[in-house]
This record gives sequence, C-alpha cells and structure tokens, in this order.
Amino acid sequence: MKKVADWQWRTLETDGWKNPKKDWTSGAMYAGMMAWGKIANDEIYYKKLIQVGEDNQWKIGHYRRFADDYCVGQLYSQLYTIYKDPRYIEDFKSEADTIASLPHTESLEWKNGVHTREWAWCDALFMGPPALAYLTQATGDSKYLDASSQLWWKSTEYLYDKEESLYYRDSRYFNKKEKNGAKVFWSRGNGWVMGGLVRVLTVMPKDHADRARFIQLFQDMSEKIASIQLADGSWHASLLDPATYPVKETSGTGFFCYALTWGINQGILPYKKYGPVVTKAWNALTTSVHPDGKLGYVQAQGAAPDKVTYDDTDVYGVGAFLLAGSEMLHMTIDQQKNTAMVQAVNPAASEQNIKATVEWTSVTAQIKKAKVKGLVLEDAISGEQIPFEIIYTDDRKPKSIVFETSLSAGSSKFFRIKKS
Repeated sequence: MKKVADWQWRTLETDGWKNPKKDWTSGAMYAGMMAWGKIANDEIYYKKLIQVGEDNQWKIGHYRRFADDYCVGQLYSQLYTIYKDPRYIEDFKSEADTIASLPHTESLEWKNGVHTREWAWCDALFMGPPALAYLTQATGDSKYLDASSQLWWKSTEYLYDKEESLYYRDSRYFNKKEKNGAKVFWSRGNGWVMGGLVRVLTVMPKDHADRARFIQLFQDMSEKIASIQLADGSWHASLLDPATYPVKETSGTGFFCYALTWGINQGILPYKKYGPVVTKAWNALTTSVHPDGKLGYVQAQGAAPDKVTYDDTDVYGVGAFLLAGSEMLHMTIDQQKNTAMVQAVNPAASEQNIKATVEWTSVTAQIKKAKVKGLVLEDAISGEQIPFEIIYTDDRKPKSIVFETSLSAGSSKFFRIKKS
C-alpha cells in the first residue's frame, strides 16, 4: 500500500494532475488515500490531502448538483472530523442543504442532462451518497444521511436488475447486449455501487430505518459478485462477458475486494465463504503493481466495458487499491487463529500517546486457555513487542490489559495479543 500510495503522489507531483483536483477521479483516489492515511501513522499523507483542499479553496466542482463534482465532499468531511476546521465543509454543506431540501421527482431517464441534477447512473452511487453520509458524520445532522438513503433507493429502483443482482450503468444500457448475448453490466460501475454501499453503511447508525435494506442489498450483490469471480481472482471489464475483454481490470476488482472484505470485517459476510474470494482478489491486485509502485490494468475513464493493459493506470484505481488494502490488513490480522486483535485509534488533530484498554473477556474469547503468564502484545505489522500492564479485579482476577502507543493525528494502529 505504501509503495502504491507513494508512487501516486510522486507521479502527481512530478508529472502534474491529468484531471482537476475537484474531479470525481481525484475524489475516488482521496477515499483510498484517507484509508491509507489512517493506518500509515504518518501525518504527511493527511497534509497532502489538506493541501488539495487548500488548492481547491475547499470548494466543490462547477456543476454543483452533479455528483461527480461533489464527490470531493467525502474528503472534506473526513478531514473535518479530524481537524475540525469549519472552512473544510462550508461550501459543500451549503450545496448539501439544497440537495436535501429538493423534491427529486424527476425521471432518471438519460436525457436533458439529468445526470447534472440526479443520480441517474450507477457510478454516482459512489460519488454522491457517501459524500452526504460523511457530512452527517461530520456535523451530526441526520438530514444528509437521510437524503442519501432516499436518493439511493430512487436510483436503485430505476437501475438495479433484481434478476442479476447488478446495476445497469444508466438507462441507455437497459436493452444492450454483449457479444455473447448477456446483459451489459460494467465491472467498475458495479464496483462503484458496492464501494458506495459500504461507505454509507460505515456511517449509518445501527438503528437507522433503512439499514436492513442496505445490508440485504449488499449481501445479494456480494453473492452475485463472488459467484462470477474468475480463476485468477479478478473481474474483467464486463461482468457477464469476460471473454470479450479477456484481461483483468483492477479498478472494478479493487472496489469489489474492498466491499467484500469490509463485509467480512463487519460480520455481515461469512469469512469461510468470502475469505478465499477476497484473498484471490487481493492477489490479482498486488500482481498488477509494477516494481516502482505503479498500479496497472486500470480501465480508462468511460461508461462501459473496454480493453485494458498492464500499463494502463489512473488515480481512481489507486483509490480502490488502497481501500481494499486497508480492509485486507484488518481481516488478515483479525482472522489469525488464537490471537486477539486490538486497534488503537487517535481521533485527535495532533500526535498523541494513546492508552488502549482490552477487556480480559475479549482476550479469553479469542485465545484458548489464555493465562496472564505467557501472553505477549505486539505491533501486528512490525512484530515489535509492546510492554503492557494487567489490571486486576478486587479479588485478583484479570480484568483488562492496558498499554500505551504513540499515534499521529487521526490515525490508528493494529496490535495482536497471542501466546508467546
């Protein structure tokens, strides 16, 4: 992940930005860079993203109701949750207030520039819904998440094929067929949907009225996507006609890997069934990384399946890769047998020494016959052993494990407890 992230920033800084920093392509990259920043334990990555915001004057794009142009709102809201600077969300919030207040009764048929006003294409479900959802997380105002949910289901009613458990890209594809006669379902388009779906669920309260519907949709799509994974672990540009596009495609594969692994980590998808799927997908992704960190096999910007080569790359593919990697890291540590995973989090805007507490019942639930003597705590990435203290109850029974670690602003770190 570090290799890919560093290659991307180095290339942007030396070769320049192919698209505007407010663009949807960049917005998808920022999503992955935020995920990487949270586990890198190095504030330099957040500082690069803050500089993007400063360069943008914390504004969204020109077409203010166009989801592509406020995808960048995800970045602004996530940075705000760490640094609490009201400038970060002021402009996006003003537009989100408008979006949340409109009736949204227009048809989603692809005509009259409807995409500049409504979520009339499936890609929009990664751009728009998470942006509104993260604004609710930032502000505490539920109206943005509620609008996100309302508009999600409007788009789903129009674009979702219940028989295939997949989304059409937009109404122009309802009656199109691939060379093999199958319906046209674009890999990256459906990857956008699944990525957006889990990002909304990430910030949706457990008691939200629509949460069960979202989870059911996620499970249905997950089952379909897993069933059509190819032998090398990837998905090609066309989901139902992979032979016509006979090369793996990493932006769709990256978003599928991200979403499915998130589902495992949240206990929504069973590891036994989906663990092998995401492990193969991650292998398909990592074998697409060039020696210098460039991610290959990223289909160019478009609206439908198309050819792709080892040398093709773009920033949104990197975003998908980093999102997938962040969840794979979590899963890989969490699923190790006879160990207890611990995640220490620093929500503050500056480096802090964090005191982490692990309940003893959590340790014994994950480690068979756990005893105080013989346990070690280590950094799950480096393997470095970390000193810890046992807190006892009044009757001298273990109550918790406490340890300290230094974390940079807004970051987290994984640890594991195991027998020595």
